[in-house]
Amino acid sequence: MAALGGGTVKELKSKAELETAVGKGTPVILHFWAEWCDASKHMDEVFSHLSTDFPLARFLRAEAEEQPEISEAYSVSAVPYFVFFKDGKVVDTLEGADPSSLANKVAKLAGSIKPGEPAAPASLGMAAGATILETIQELAKENGASHNVTQSSLSIADPLEKRLEQLINSHSIMLFMKGSPESPQCGFSQKVVDILKKENVKFGSFDIFTDNEVREGLKKFSNWPTYPQLYCKGELLGGCDIAIAMHENGELGEVFKDHGVQIYNNSEPISEPPGLDGAINDRIRGLINSAPVVLFMKGKSDEPRCGFSRKVVDILRKEKVKFETFDILEDDEVRQGLKVYSNWSSYPQLYIKGELIGGSDIVLEMQKSGELKRVLAEKGVPFGDTIENRLRGLISSSPVMLFMKGTSDSPKCGFSSKVVSALKEVGVEFGTFDILVDEEVRQGLKKFSNWPTFPQLYYKGELIGGCDIVMEMRGSGELKDVLSE
Repeated sequence: MAALGGGTVKELKSKAELETAVGKGTPVILHFWAEWCDASKHMDEVFSHLSTDFPLARFLRAEAEEQPEISEAYSVSAVPYFVFFKDGKVVDTLEGADPSSLANKVAKLAGSIKPGEPAAPASLGMAAGATILETIQELAKENGASHNVTQSSLSIADPLEKRLEQLINSHSIMLFMKGSPESPQCGFSQKVVDILKKENVKFGSFDIFTDNEVREGLKKFSNWPTYPQLYCKGELLGGCDIAIAMHENGELGEVFKDHGVQIYNNSEPISEPPGLDGAINDRIRGLINSAPVVLFMKGKSDEPRCGFSRKVVDILRKEKVKFETFDILEDDEVRQGLKVYSNWSSYPQLYIKGELIGGSDIVLEMQKSGELKRVLAEKGVPFGDTIENRLRGLISSSPVMLFMKGTSDSPKCGFSSKVVSALKEVGVEFGTFDILVDEEVRQGLKKFSNWPTFPQLYYKGELIGGCDIVMEMRGSGELKDVLSE
């Protein structure tokens, strides 16, 4: 049992344990969380206090990545995530850090609340005190749900611009980042933190995830649309790529010296990821750089073994990015070593051109904001296939390629059937594409090949022709010779 603030939440250890709890028919609320996710931790605190307010319901907690069987059963692809059970059935779910919605859903499930009314004051944390109320307000604001929460007494008296100036000048070196230096929440932020540590300087930081007003306002204030943002004595130096370049050519250290920033020579720069011997370190570096885009995941792209891995695979496919994967479930040396190498404790981990991007939540956020496309473009990684590129890929997917109506086992027109029979007769292996299932390919290939009908037969990327030409080549004996060159 885990108790936070007086509430009792049981740590779930197996799917059988959940089935037993749900089978009793009493209201059950299950929180899927992750140790690395700050939003999960905040919501878990809210969750625990709600367990005090509603003692007749059972409150269960499961670490999503440590309980893949349970996570898969309820299609968990992001945390925090809540599942509500009553009378042995799932009656509701909630994804994301929305304390007000959580309180209302719990109250409707286990309390006497009337539909449409806000949660009772206790269920928004009377037992929790001021700290949890403040956390609720911040999380609700970040999720665009502040209208469901009692208005906070915390307000910004000064204009946002003045506040941003104060934050920027609060330290000689100031880093606005995702997460904290101890727990960066994106690979770019982590890279800049590592650079500053290697430069042996003290720096302040601000987690832009905790304050959406600062996050959006600073973009306009600095005229710099992405994070992290690094400042020295109130002046913007730039983001991750600029910090890397300045560090590598020695310019960053010179800037710090010129601005009177103290260098602490007694600190030892980090030259190698700690705790890894040379062999595994080299192996991991090789895997990370084995392709422009590499995803370290649970399972394979065609068979993800956890919802978080599936989410990233789906995003990459939606953006039409070519990527390689590595199944960390099949190699414990890589699984444990990569955590140390990257200083990132969970999976999946996405790398672009050798740089850590982050996990499921970060990749999803980057996709929604358009930042993922920007990063891919900056790194020179192709994405967003054009129809011409797609057709070239399909035509080249097999040395002998037939675009037809139906499949080789079940042709959908007589002309396609004739060509299939001819190819089988001359004994060549061939690939097929059913143009009836993809209108984009069907119409696009007509223009691409300047050939208006189907089937269309290609050999090594070159158009041979349609049914009449193939039949003529078969009759003359030319077909086998051409397709065997």
